Amino acid sequence: MSQAPPTSGEAVVTPVRVIIALCLTAPFVAMLWVGSYAKTDPAFIGIPFFYWYQMAWVVISTVLTMIAYRLWQRDQRARKSEGGADA
Repeated sequence: MSQAPPTSGEAVVTPVRVIIALCLTAPFVAMLWVGSYAKTDPAFIGIPFFYWYQMAWVVISTVLTMIAYRLWQRDQRARKSEGGADA
């Protein structure tokens, strides 16, 4: 059975969208896997690992969200230009 090509309104899984999903889910996985950071050593400037690991993920999450947003904007512009060329 052959599949029809997706129309402009349908959701399409592309490599860029997979990267966006990974950028947005990585912080959740990192924070929900408590066993990976539930320890006190190594300490950083006297701060136990448990705390500075979580604070590092605040910055990492911000960067990953910014990357996902920029990729999403680029993907939407590309889809819009493809749709405009066909019309």
